[in-house]
Amino acid sequence: MPVLSLSRILSFWAEQQPDRVAIDHEGDAISWADLDASTNRLARAYEALGVKQDDFVTIALPNSIEFFSACFAVWKLGATPQPISAKLPRHERDQIIELGKPSLIIGVQPGEYEGTPSVPLGFEPDAAVSDDALPERTAASLKAMTSGGSTGRPKLIVSAQPAAWDTELPFLEIQQQGAMLVPGPLYHNGPFVWAMTALFRGCTVAITTRFDAEKTLETIERVQIDIVYMVPTMMRRIWSLPEDVRTKYDISCLKTLWHLAAPCPAWLKECFIDWLGAEVIWELYAGTEGQGTTMIRGDEWLEHKGSVGRPVEACEIKIVDETGQAVPAGEVGEVFLRPLTGQGSTYRYIGAEAKAIDGGWESLGDLGWMDTDGYLYLTDRLSDMILSGGANIYPAEVEAAIDAYPGVRSSAVIGLPDEDMGARLHAIIDRPDGAVDDASMLAHLNEHLVRYKIPKSFEFVSDPVRDDAGKVRRKALREARLTA
Repeated sequence: MPVLSLSRILSFWAEQQPDRVAIDHEGDAISWADLDASTNRLARAYEALGVKQDDFVTIALPNSIEFFSACFAVWKLGATPQPISAKLPRHERDQIIELGKPSLIIGVQPGEYEGTPSVPLGFEPDAAVSDDALPERTAASLKAMTSGGSTGRPKLIVSAQPAAWDTELPFLEIQQQGAMLVPGPLYHNGPFVWAMTALFRGCTVAITTRFDAEKTLETIERVQIDIVYMVPTMMRRIWSLPEDVRTKYDISCLKTLWHLAAPCPAWLKECFIDWLGAEVIWELYAGTEGQGTTMIRGDEWLEHKGSVGRPVEACEIKIVDETGQAVPAGEVGEVFLRPLTGQGSTYRYIGAEAKAIDGGWESLGDLGWMDTDGYLYLTDRLSDMILSGGANIYPAEVEAAIDAYPGVRSSAVIGLPDEDMGARLHAIIDRPDGAVDDASMLAHLNEHLVRYKIPKSFEFVSDPVRDDAGKVRRKALREARLTA
């Protein structure tokens, strides 16, 4: 099978399985034929609003069939989807739109952005718009994802992969014409990639509005899911269900469970291996940038407990010290990755610069070590990024929002252990005159940050949290609160 443009991939599968469910959103379903026809109409409506080849289109929609329809309509025009949270505060959304300069914004009211067309949630083209096939057009970039940055400002991570796919290509254990469940938010890279790849492979994709542990098991049984995407927080919530609830659903159809985006406690992984079988549990380590990837299956993990796997064939990994020199096996250092196709072959940044060393090696900001068999073990984050519930949160971004409140002199945001989320955000706020409280700070942050970036607890102090050089010692702050 030749590589298919994503402008053609829906029609390819619609011809083979027109009446089969393409997307199931909590029981609301659409067939391949209907998805193909409706996105033809939607693409023409977007084109009439000014979308052209290789434009970015910002998509601010919740998990829904509408989200997928918008993405495929954009691909049918040879343009690039740029998903963001539908609940993103205006301030943060403005920054992203300034970076991406999209030709259309989907999910906001018309007129919100002068000079840039927009359509609201629930937009439908005029009934007179044709649903005939459009000319084949392939975007130079498959996706442009958004991430927070170490400077406190967002960045775009633009894929170097064209918007095309080989439907016969084995990928991530996703079986052709199978069924996949993705309960995570689709504007994040992981859920987006797994869900879209499953559709490219002709699978039925089930999604949920938000994660619910029991509903996840019910959906696996109802849709006969053979592969599911999760983060450890989801796994923990499933395992916390009463045993009679967890075991009442027949999920024997499940062949693969992927977990990624955050460290998984060994005890939890062992519970899932005992429950579902070692051959079912897979783990992946990678970044949105795609410079490198490791994978490991449960039975392999049992022989290398704690490892995130070995690098896949398309990349290399090395561990270096502070001088950039490679360290021996077993010694901790910074993890650097390099695609065999060379630096810059997998992505480009808008609004940021990569951390790189000679030879085209780039870092995702992790510390780790490799054993003599080439298995990677992660030990800590070199950067300040906090992983909470599978989401990457940069303290600088949160601190910038806190520091903008009148009466705040400075702040420091740290991650404290949380049994459910892995880490919870805790803000230490220097307010010398005592004019700030929890309620007023929460109200302020709700206007500046998406919900998952808002700290779960606040600590108000009257002494500076940064030194004279403006540096914050997060490790010391965190350790002091863990030992208090």
